[in-house]
Amino acid sequence: MSAYFEELDYQQTPIGALSLRRRRELSLGIDVFEIKLGDEFLMSSLFTASEIALARLGLALLQETGLDVVVGGLGLGYTAKAVLEESAVHSLIVIEVLKPVIQWHRSGMLPLGTELSEDPRCRFTLGDFFALAASADGFDEKHPARKFHAILLDIDHSPGFCLDPQNASLYGAEGLQKLKVHLHPGGVFGLWSNELPDDAFTEKLATVFQSAHAQPVTFRNPLQDNEFTQTVYLAQKAH
Repeated sequence: MSAYFEELDYQQTPIGALSLRRRRELSLGIDVFEIKLGDEFLMSSLFTASEIALARLGLALLQETGLDVVVGGLGLGYTAKAVLEESAVHSLIVIEVLKPVIQWHRSGMLPLGTELSEDPRCRFTLGDFFALAASADGFDEKHPARKFHAILLDIDHSPGFCLDPQNASLYGAEGLQKLKVHLHPGGVFGLWSNELPDDAFTEKLATVFQSAHAQPVTFRNPLQDNEFTQTVYLAQKAH
C-alpha cells in the first residue's frame, strides 16, 4: 500500500518552484501523480484523455508513414506515449524546458517509467519550445531547419492563459507563421487547451493554415461525477 501523500521531488526552476507529488485517491483505489509549478497544476495522471487525444487526432489527419513528430511539453508523458503507439511514427522529439521533468522520466519516477526514454524513436530535448518555434533552425539541433509532419503543443493552459507571458507571441499570426515553416507540406499543428473552443483563435489559425478546426474533448471527472470539456485545436498546412 502506498502512502496517502508523498512529495517525490521539489526543485526551484527559472520559472518557479516545481514539484512532483503522488497521492492515494481512496475513492478510486489508485495512485495519482501530479506536477505543480508554484500554485498551478500542470498535469494530473487522473485526467489524460485530452492529452492523448491531441496525439491521436493530430496524427489521424496524416496519411503517410515514416512520420517525424515534435511534441512541445513532456509533462507526465501521455501525449508522447500516444504518438509512439502509432506505427506510422518514425521519430519523436519532445521539447521540455524544465530539466527535472526529463530527469523524472529517465529515472523511472513517473507512471510511464522509462518507457519513453528507452524507445529508440524518442529523444528528449531540453529547451524552450517557443524560442525554437520562432527560430530559423527549428526543433532539431542536430539537423537545423529540419521539417516535421506534426507539431503537437501542450504547455500553456490555453492560447489566452500562458504559463509564461513570453509564450503569447506564438499564438499571434506572426508566431504561427514562423511555426508553420517547420512543417512539411500537408503537416499538422495540434494544440491542447484547458478551455472550451475559442472561435476567434480558430479563425486566426485558419488565416495562417489551409484548414483549421477546434475539437472538444469531453471526459468524466470521477471525483465530481460530472463531465468536463477541454479542446484540441488542429490546423493543417497546404500540400
